[in-house]
Amino acid sequence: MRTALTIAGSDSSGGAGIQADLKTFAALGVFGCSAITALTAQNTLGVSAVAEVDPSMVVAQIDTVLADLEIHATKIGMLASAAIVSAVAEAVQRHRLSNVVVDPVMVSKSGARLLDQDAVDAMRTRLFPLSTIVTPNVFEAEALTGKRIENRQDQRAAAIALMDLGPRAVVVKGGHLDGPAVDVFHDGQQTIELEAERIDSPHTHGTGCTFSSAIAARLALADDLPAAVRAAKAYVTRAIAQAPGIGHGHGPLQHFVK
Repeated sequence: MRTALTIAGSDSSGGAGIQADLKTFAALGVFGCSAITALTAQNTLGVSAVAEVDPSMVVAQIDTVLADLEIHATKIGMLASAAIVSAVAEAVQRHRLSNVVVDPVMVSKSGARLLDQDAVDAMRTRLFPLSTIVTPNVFEAEALTGKRIENRQDQRAAAIALMDLGPRAVVVKGGHLDGPAVDVFHDGQQTIELEAERIDSPHTHGTGCTFSSAIAARLALADDLPAAVRAAKAYVTRAIAQAPGIGHGHGPLQHFVK
């Protein structure tokens, strides 16, 4: 059976983070393992508390999993601090992990800041060069490039600019822009616009986590990058359309879609 590792924060409400990643792996037929970087107290209305895991414990989780299991893809999400970013980057490099998907989680759906500037800088310099693909949303891409993104042309320019930081590929998600939901993929050789119907739903909690973990799952199953991104986008679109509608805020997706 193919395997995937998620290195990310825990969401106590189960809609995002580690919990969303493991559900996505299972839904797509991949065995999931995890290394938790932070504990969050949150629900569909927001984040009320965050406790970082000591970087040495994050690394211990990664090392222990890899001492026993072959990992075919790795998804990296919320890292919480520069120290954790650096520790994870060192572990990725030391273990020579392949198919590394980085979701540069900076702000929660409710607007809570999840990554300080030192950690953003460490991610740019330490982790991106080790990444197979980076999956920022518009706000994250703006923070990483320092440029405003208002349309597809801006998404394309941001994807190209982010390639200078060293990943093999970038996909700039367009879910926060008006019009159809368009993601722009760039790998240095081709630029692909992936368009899907925009679903009018408040239940989008964990969308970014689910998208990046779906890419990792498809890479673990031996898809190439464009195919993995296409499959992940189609999966997330179905998961939003079939969202169970629970909670009083931004509810979770239906990870086990038909």
